[in-house]
Amino acid sequence: MSSVVERPVVQFLIGLRQTGGLRGTDIANFTDVSKATVSRWTNGQKSPHPRTQLILSDLHYVVMRLSEYYNAEEIRAWLYARHPQLEGARAIDFIHEDRCEAVLNILDRLDADVYL
Repeated sequence: MSSVVERPVVQFLIGLRQTGGLRGTDIANFTDVSKATVSRWTNGQKSPHPRTQLILSDLHYVVMRLSEYYNAEEIRAWLYARHPQLEGARAIDFIHEDRCEAVLNILDRLDADVYL
């Protein structure tokens, strides 16, 4: 039964790496765990805390939305860049702080061609 619970997390992690260009180190730093822990999550040996799963889910959602416009390298750069729309903060920090809505508002403006 545990593999059913872990499977979405594994898919999120694979998507973050392949589509978002994020490395294991990025995900470890983002979730405040070791790179070895991220490896165990990816291998399905361990599951992140439920709150961490929600944050990873938000990050995955943002990455999938960004993939409509950017390649993996550009997505990673976009997540780490400081944005005027976030008062000079980085999108990845907003997502980590459970403030994903502000990032999604930027993506909605991007969808509507009013990004700048």
